[in-house]
Amino acid sequence: MRYLLGAMLFAAVTPALADAPPLEELKLASEHPVAGMDAGNLSGLAWCGEALWAVSDREDDRVYRLDSSATVWQAEAERFVAPPAPEMPLPWGLRMRSWVAGLVRGGHLDFEGISCDAKGNRYLVSESRAAVLQVPPAADAQWLNLPEGMVRQARASGMLLHFNSLFEGIAVDPAGERLWLAAEKERRGLVVLHNRRATWRCEGGCVLLNEGGEEASPEALGGRPAPVDFSDLAFFEDKLYTLERQAHRICRRTPANGEVERCWSFAAEALTDERRYPMHYGVAEALSMDAEGAWVGLDNGGHARGDGEKRPVVWRFAAPAGGWGAAQ
Repeated sequence: MRYLLGAMLFAAVTPALADAPPLEELKLASEHPVAGMDAGNLSGLAWCGEALWAVSDREDDRVYRLDSSATVWQAEAERFVAPPAPEMPLPWGLRMRSWVAGLVRGGHLDFEGISCDAKGNRYLVSESRAAVLQVPPAADAQWLNLPEGMVRQARASGMLLHFNSLFEGIAVDPAGERLWLAAEKERRGLVVLHNRRATWRCEGGCVLLNEGGEEASPEALGGRPAPVDFSDLAFFEDKLYTLERQAHRICRRTPANGEVERCWSFAAEALTDERRYPMHYGVAEALSMDAEGAWVGLDNGGHARGDGEKRPVVWRFAAPAGGWGAAQ
């Protein structure tokens, strides 16, 4: 019942966002090509300890520490061994398409996001398995024992029904007690899990919200209608932040129900001629937040942008006036 109420609430909030005045544009403070990610496809970012860490959806055995001592960042791999992934209740057809895609492009586990708790544990969400791998700083990687009811509830609400439209983002609170996952599109949404005595549970339902439909892309992309989406999540100062790739915006949301509170656009800076990619969709896949600004990582799939840069890129946007917690 809780997840149905969340869906109804979100459906009521979204039209208001669409009819709102133009969003405040974030200012780009710096940008950093990333060297050393040979497979490319930077799909997640998280601040852990004293550095940003990244993950690629084409590599199943490593995370990257990003050395930011120069303008061009160097990715330094930390390897791990993932044990066999748990079997979640996804249909055979979805699992087979993911397996074939892994053979063709690499990355059977398709890690699409990374988050960290205060102890330095890294949490990686596997889109192909609808599962979460925990990579401790000084211990073996292990899969979290997530309830099967999570996937069943998400699918009952219309999410996780289509290939390449499964879980795309992850956020964990500093205490490691709450974990949110973002379903990408067709329908997009949020689920939440609670860690009680080392057991992850749905409390009152896993699904916070879900939504289908389309919205117009930024004018620089032709204004074409495209499915609403989430491409990453971040947790900062008791708020959830969603990266909404196609709309080129970051939104602050209430963690308890996913209700949108305020959004900021980064379209003006992202879609200049020199930063444009030859695709009619967004490539912003990774998000990390702090008091001074937001880090946004680009999964460009190896395509060159307008100025010829082909490496993954991380953008640094300055926090808006009044900070991320400011009211409208």
